[in-house]
Amino acid sequence: MFKIKDLTVKNFMSVGNTTQAVNFDRQDLTLVLGENLDLGGDDSGARNGTGKTTIINALSFALYGNALTNIKKDNLINKTNGKNMMVCIDFEKDGVNYRIERGRKPNIMKFFVGDTEKEITDDAQGDSRETQAEIERMLGMSHDMFKHIVALNTYTEPFLSLRSNDQRTIIEQLLGITLLSEKADSLKELNKKTKDAITSEEFRIKAVTDANVRIQEQIEALKRRQTLWNNKHDEEINKTQDAIEELQKIDIQAEIQAHQAFKAWDQTRKDLNELSSAISRTKLDRNREEKTISKISAELVSLESHTCHTCGQEFHDEKHQQVLGSKQRELSVARESAESHVATLAELQQAESGLGKLGTRPVMFYDKEADAIHHQATVDNLIKQLTAKAAESDPYNEQIAEMQTTALEEVTYDVINELSNLKDHQEFLLKLLTNKDSFIRKRIIDQNLSYLNARLGQYLDRIGLPHTVKFNNDLSVSITELGRDLDFDNLSRGERNRLILSLSWSFRDVWESLYQPINLLFIDELIDSGMDSNGVENSLSILKKMSREANKSIWLVSHKDELAGRVNNTLHVIKENGYTSYNTDVDIV
Repeated sequence: MFKIKDLTVKNFMSVGNTTQAVNFDRQDLTLVLGENLDLGGDDSGARNGTGKTTIINALSFALYGNALTNIKKDNLINKTNGKNMMVCIDFEKDGVNYRIERGRKPNIMKFFVGDTEKEITDDAQGDSRETQAEIERMLGMSHDMFKHIVALNTYTEPFLSLRSNDQRTIIEQLLGITLLSEKADSLKELNKKTKDAITSEEFRIKAVTDANVRIQEQIEALKRRQTLWNNKHDEEINKTQDAIEELQKIDIQAEIQAHQAFKAWDQTRKDLNELSSAISRTKLDRNREEKTISKISAELVSLESHTCHTCGQEFHDEKHQQVLGSKQRELSVARESAESHVATLAELQQAESGLGKLGTRPVMFYDKEADAIHHQATVDNLIKQLTAKAAESDPYNEQIAEMQTTALEEVTYDVINELSNLKDHQEFLLKLLTNKDSFIRKRIIDQNLSYLNARLGQYLDRIGLPHTVKFNNDLSVSITELGRDLDFDNLSRGERNRLILSLSWSFRDVWESLYQPINLLFIDELIDSGMDSNGVENSLSILKKMSREANKSIWLVSHKDELAGRVNNTLHVIKENGYTSYNTDVDIV
């Protein structure tokens, strides 16, 4: 239920610096009469300009931030004081208490839920669009609807005088079709967000795909480098293995042993050559000594026969003895030398015999033993290189694996498929909510329009208007009398007021059946204008029954003093010294 409890105003229109309050938390019919003491008061019948309509303007301003009529906000401030305008309203909805405080000069906007003030961050000139939107969502009622079912005023353009589009807007809101439109708007926003999400997801997928392509290109480049590295690695291993195998074809230990054997063989060869040369020389020396012995011996024979060994003449003098002695000595020396050579030759031959035969020269690959040793070192070094090369790990394998597992992102279309399904579902719901031929709209219109026409017919009958007024399925309104089609302007002032009241009450019944009961109803001067006594009587009867049976707080603003005798309660609005005050003590007749 939407229950408006009380309203306080200060420096609002004709209300001055003294705070005025009106209590709406009651269930009865109250007549609001004005008394302008500045124009003579009751004695002169001065009822105008007292500030009766100020109540509903303040009520409208408190709830919606605007007056009921087209008054600029700054013109709502009391002209005499010119500042510190404040309007406060307390109400209850669905069991929760609310309070709104609005002020001008200084600008004030406060909204309380329970005892907690809602934070307002977009305050501008005393208003907050976001907070106001929140308030209206909470109320569930637009300002236009408020004018037609809560605060009826003669200055409000009648429903049937509105343009057809404006009438349709109000009827759609009344019948709940506006809720469909609001839900459709919300759904459109959700659909837009879904489409944006799809676009974002498409961009994300494209970005991931492009990134994956670039990463894959990098991976392929690494793989090519890996292939080159592996090929070169294998080539170097094979080359090293081939070199080792080629070198190992030579039995290097046998080669070294051959070199060592060659050293012994060569030394023996040299020794044998030296001994052979020495034997040859010794033989020559022996032969030479033997020849010398033979020669000397022949000369001695010649000398011993006193014949000169040189010229063959006889030789008998002292010189003969000297030459003979000399030759004998030479022969002795020659024989000793020959014997020495024989002994030496025997020793040399014995030594040669001791060395034995030279044998076969060892077969070698290298000319030098150092080359064979270097060969062995080369083989050992190549084996170490092969071991180290075989132990080398692929430098690209880890990079490729890491990029494949961490850098590459899997592209999935699950999210975009879900979003696409959601978008299709939202668009289907949008068609149901917005299409004029939608069975949902037709169902709502058929159900609620029949109830609206039924209530309108009852109120027209009770208020005494003979015309037939009906809302059609296309939401247009037809007015007929005795089979004649009429326009709203064909009706007299009193007939129009009867129809305005009946429409408002039927609107209210439909609203309360669809949404929530509302405790308050204001009727400002509609019964005063052009309505005959029968119309006034019927209207009062309906209002009394409504307040009594539906527990409504109904406020009837009027200039007619005679109505005071027809109601039990009267609120006097007094204008004195330019300021309005409300007699909070309601007169009970």
